[in-house]
Amino acid sequence: MKDVPNYRADPQLLLQLPEDQWFERKSFRIQPKDLAKTVVGMANAEGGVIAVGITNRSFDGTPTAAQDNRLRQTALDHTDPTARVNIEVFDVNEGQQVYLFHVLPSEWVHYLKSGECYLRVGDETRQLNADDILELRYTKGEQQFDATIPPRAEIADLDMDLVESYAAAIGSSSANDALKARNLVNRDGVPRTAAILLFGRNPQEFFPNAHIRVLRFGEDERLPGYWQQLIADERFDGPLPQQILQAQEAIKGMLPKVRRLTSAGLFEDEDLIPHDVWLEGLVNAVIHRSYSVAGDHIRFEIYPGRIEISSPGRFPGLVDPTQPESIARFARNPLIARVTAELRIGQELGEGIRRMFAGMRRVGFADPEYRQTSGSVILTLKAVQRLDPKMWNALPPRASSVLSALSASARPMSTGEVADVLGLSNPPVRRALQAMRDAGLVQWRGNGPRDPRAVWYLEGPLQ
Repeated sequence: MKDVPNYRADPQLLLQLPEDQWFERKSFRIQPKDLAKTVVGMANAEGGVIAVGITNRSFDGTPTAAQDNRLRQTALDHTDPTARVNIEVFDVNEGQQVYLFHVLPSEWVHYLKSGECYLRVGDETRQLNADDILELRYTKGEQQFDATIPPRAEIADLDMDLVESYAAAIGSSSANDALKARNLVNRDGVPRTAAILLFGRNPQEFFPNAHIRVLRFGEDERLPGYWQQLIADERFDGPLPQQILQAQEAIKGMLPKVRRLTSAGLFEDEDLIPHDVWLEGLVNAVIHRSYSVAGDHIRFEIYPGRIEISSPGRFPGLVDPTQPESIARFARNPLIARVTAELRIGQELGEGIRRMFAGMRRVGFADPEYRQTSGSVILTLKAVQRLDPKMWNALPPRASSVLSALSASARPMSTGEVADVLGLSNPPVRRALQAMRDAGLVQWRGNGPRDPRAVWYLEGPLQ
């Protein structure tokens, strides 16, 4: 949850800040039920702050005793379950106050006592219909969509050859036993949504938008109409493991290549965005997308200098997209996540994200970026250097190659080892390493300048 910045130092900021996903102004004259709509909307989204006591960007003054009581009782009297709200009474000027409602994000879906449900989207608090509420419950983890039974589904809708292969992978004695062991069928043997998506003969019969679309553009911007340089547009459907494999092969043929030092100590042609990074992004999108969102699909967009992967549905639970490396393990589709992990296709959400960060840092590129819209999560992988170009220009000529060698190594390296990998003599390598140490890019460990066991290594992300 974001907070209102610096208002204690400058109360006028409460009047000037634009209203957005995390901030809204209200008057002391607001009715508690109307205030509760914003409380519920923020609790169902990412939390936020409601500044009560402001009308038309002017402070109201001080609330009456009756207003004070109604404000303090808002969450208890009008939200169900009771939203968590911390109320801070803030003196802005002599004789003027603002009540700051710090609304905490919740792991549950909240309603008004009347049964209405709201969600904060941008600078609006929107009322949700029944389908929207169900999707919010899936997102919060209150209900599990991949465990539902699709209408008219039957065991004949599964490709039993695929199920047999999966049973062999997990050491199960039969396909039916494997389905039961992983809760992929109900007690009557009817396949759940996860089974249809993973092993269905035609999953798109039940879920038409459960597919991957790969697009390649000739320009870094998606230009409109006639000017749009769309070079390739391919769709991949079928069971999820098949989608991933087929899309992966197509993407490998579309991505720009670059010559890069590998962990084997050789310069080889690689994808500009490292293969393990974009593949992790693709797999995460397939495993963790919201399959209950029927009107959208996964898009993998390739531009000359970046990749964008768009996945239907918002981040699950209480995930903060502004701090992706802190995401704990959470699976919106736990049945799908377990099967794909056992098929060695994917792992948990948090682990995969951390691997992507490590992969981008290994080649010196900017960290992955996540942004969340009202209905999707978009991952951007940019082929831009993390380091300031001015800093690069100030380093010795061999610095980039030396840094690549250290990044590709699984362990710290001596000056001589780095020189051997690069086919250089020790002096230029030593000069580059010392300059990068002075710049805070690499670390040195040893007992003295002549220590034969002294090594160089990277510590933490590049800045």
